[in-house]
Amino acid sequence: MPSAYLIAHVDVHDPQQYEAYKKLSTHAMQVHGAELCIRGGAVTVLEGDWSPSRVVMLRFPSVEAARAFHDSPEYRAARQAREGIATMRMIAVEGV
Repeated sequence: MPSAYLIAHVDVHDPQQYEAYKKLSTHAMQVHGAELCIRGGAVTVLEGDWSPSRVVMLRFPSVEAARAFHDSPEYRAARQAREGIATMRMIAVEGV
């Protein structure tokens, strides 16, 4: 079964409050066995007009596992903590 990647582009509006989200999302990642591949870091645009301010990428054993993480009570708590302090764009992509 191919792995899956959860890729997020995050615009943080309140960096101080975002720290609470990061703690809760880290807990959710640990509970659901996510492999953290990217969490922030410098972004270099190579082509096109996409210039995200913050990128996060997690690896899961399957799309179903990524979906289970996203729908879990642990990550739901993180999403609630993020409300109003960041804009999230997130996709799950099946890997090879």
